[in-house]
Amino acid sequence: MTSPSQKETRGFETEVSRLLHLMIHSLYSNPEIFLRELVANAADAADKLRFEALARPELLEDGAAPGIWIETDPEARTVTIRDNGIGMDRDEVISNLGTIARSGTAEFIRNMSGDQKKDTQLIGQFGVGFYSAFVVADHVDVFTRRAGSATDTGVHWASAGEGEFTVETVMREARGTEIVLRLRESALEFADAFRLRAIIHKYAEHIPLPVHMRQPAGEAGVTPDWEVVNKATALWTRPRSEISDDEYKGFYQHIAHDFEDPLAWSHHRVEGKLEYTSLLYLPRRAPFDLYQREGVHGLKLYVQRVFIMDNAEQFLPLYLRFIKGVVDSSDLPLNVSRELLQKSEAIDSMRGALTRRALDMLGKLAGEQKDDYQAFWNACGQVLKEGMAEDPANRERVAGLLRFASTHGDSPAQDVSLADYVVRMKEGQEKIYYVTADNHAAASQSPQLEIFRKKGVEVLLLCDRLDEWLMSYLTEFGGKSLQHVAKGELDLGKLDSAEEKAEQEALQQAAAPLLERLRQALADRIGGVEVTQRLTDSPACLVRGQHDLGHGLRELLAAAGQALPEAKPVLEVNPAHALIRRLEAETGEERFAALAALVLDQATLAEGGSLADPAAYVRRVNALLLELLR
Repeated sequence: MTSPSQKETRGFETEVSRLLHLMIHSLYSNPEIFLRELVANAADAADKLRFEALARPELLEDGAAPGIWIETDPEARTVTIRDNGIGMDRDEVISNLGTIARSGTAEFIRNMSGDQKKDTQLIGQFGVGFYSAFVVADHVDVFTRRAGSATDTGVHWASAGEGEFTVETVMREARGTEIVLRLRESALEFADAFRLRAIIHKYAEHIPLPVHMRQPAGEAGVTPDWEVVNKATALWTRPRSEISDDEYKGFYQHIAHDFEDPLAWSHHRVEGKLEYTSLLYLPRRAPFDLYQREGVHGLKLYVQRVFIMDNAEQFLPLYLRFIKGVVDSSDLPLNVSRELLQKSEAIDSMRGALTRRALDMLGKLAGEQKDDYQAFWNACGQVLKEGMAEDPANRERVAGLLRFASTHGDSPAQDVSLADYVVRMKEGQEKIYYVTADNHAAASQSPQLEIFRKKGVEVLLLCDRLDEWLMSYLTEFGGKSLQHVAKGELDLGKLDSAEEKAEQEALQQAAAPLLERLRQALADRIGGVEVTQRLTDSPACLVRGQHDLGHGLRELLAAAGQALPEAKPVLEVNPAHALIRRLEAETGEERFAALAALVLDQATLAEGGSLADPAAYVRRVNALLLELLR
């Protein structure tokens, strides 16, 4: 067994080796990203030290203020980045720099798009920022000691990024971490101190930690003093009037590890019973883990400017997990923990206020920048729908932010709001109509839409798997109830004239013998037969009870192993259709039953359902075709 004091050579885990190969040989279109990631890691180390020092003040040792120091040596081709943060012990070095505790590396590799610039920018999002050092360096040395440990427990880690690394225990006086990059020939531009200053101004101007660099060379033989090259103040603590849009955007890119600008942001300070500052951002594209409800999400939490938690999910509901940002409170105890956060009345109050703030930001974007809101909806709209169930207190607000496709223009784009629909409602129309299906084509061609197209009534087309579940919570908007066009009895109210209602009653009475024959022939498959009011061109359709599960939700629950209640649909037929007239004229009961089953099967397929006995359907169709060919 290797002694802790001996030098040890280890191999990277397989996925890290793959990542390093990609870093070195492919991801070079934006190499300056390495400095953003290493500075961010140093800032995180300082935050962690401040937090641990709340309970263990001795960790601060010499009492030196936290900071980051960067210097270059053009002759040696090196860049050195040093911090006096929490540091690492030997086990942490091996774990953090040789393996990945979570699936960050694998997820990064799976999400690569082939666009070198975008793939490079993904590095920080997937928690593999340290390895970006190998984009510019052919050899990396790390010297570190964990705060509070003895000076003879320092660690030296080294690697050329070629499949293995060495680690040994060394003497180290200073706590924190020092990273020495030996630059590749193709990256010698980063040995220029002025080039690094420009990158720091771009990526680290806003972090609440001073970044020091040597002053430009003065007299010969005189070592230049260190100077702070960033503002080193927490951006969220500054007045909004003093912060430029570029600074807001830069801070977002820092905390979200995103290469694109945010769509919107909301910066507010609250004073009164509770005092806190929040800065919330709306991303332009979906975070990589958006659909992993159990994944890491939440805001960065500070208490009196002391970093507490990186992903505090208690401040926003799960359906707003795409929101990035910071919250800094003066009222939470400094020994705050996850258990205290979950039970605190202050947290509940802040959560409610921050949720409303986030929804207001979305509402403002939707009202003033429709194209930008559409970009957000296309990226994150599916997750926002979860709010209809998760947040009853804000259900009306969330409903106003939803977007759907509709028969208004028949475009597959989900760009119609409920407010847009209400404005376009026909005179005398009392309900908002919608239909659900597996895809846009099936929804837009649903036979149940025929009467609505004839009368010029707009219908929302819901074709996402989540939509049928969503509509169980979205039953009303703006005083108008929502009605599924394929569920329950269709009552068009004032949209139907007295003559049309009288004609419908006459058809029902005239078709009574046909309806009875169909009930008998299909008794084991349907719950009833009625004359349709919905169809103008199709022979038949299926209609479910007002509160029955639709076929899409039934299939979803069945796939999850859920027991489903027995519910047979009603078959509605169009007596004016030639096929139904031919069926009515059929005198042979056996043939009548076969044709009735064929009509029912077609109605099932038209709604997007599946047949219990597809082979029987094929046999009936083949028999009919053979008759026609005789």
